[in-house]
Amino acid sequence: MRQAEPDPGVLRAARVGAELQHDVEQFLFLEAQLLDAGAIAEWLTLLTDDVRYFMPIRTNRNPRERDREWTGANDVALFDETKASLTMRLHKLNSGAAWAEEPRSHTRHLVTNVRIRPQPDETLAVQSSFIVYRNRAERQADLLVGERHDLLHRVDTQAGFVLASRRILLDQTTLLANNLSFFL
Repeated sequence: MRQAEPDPGVLRAARVGAELQHDVEQFLFLEAQLLDAGAIAEWLTLLTDDVRYFMPIRTNRNPRERDREWTGANDVALFDETKASLTMRLHKLNSGAAWAEEPRSHTRHLVTNVRIRPQPDETLAVQSSFIVYRNRAERQADLLVGERHDLLHRVDTQAGFVLASRRILLDQTTLLANNLSFFL
């Protein structure tokens, strides 16, 4: 069963304790560290089996059409992944057949402005800002900036949480990267 996606318009500042804020930030920093180290198999363990990893396409709209700025949940997207499809991407990366990652990219994920809103069902809606720098080969460099809307479940593991849903909203409308063979 797919998890509901957090509504970006509903996520507002909420008062949470310093310990919860710290724990969530440490989870997001761990996730960034795993992605930057290329430890994708370990990163996948931080996802629920029914995760939705979704990045809609942004379009330029006039102010009256602001509600149509992003493609919808059932429309075309840059990413619309499940744990199974993310696992297949990992296998392709490890097979040597992923030409877009030969040689492998070097990434740096910076996560900031973490805002948490506890949900009635014990999940946490987490909104954060990110910058992902990616360098590949000698001359290819990409900078992606945006925000992520995550749903986290608390679990009894060292990481403390698992990611149930991620909606990635890029600031740019025209993607200049040659490919999206890396994770945000």
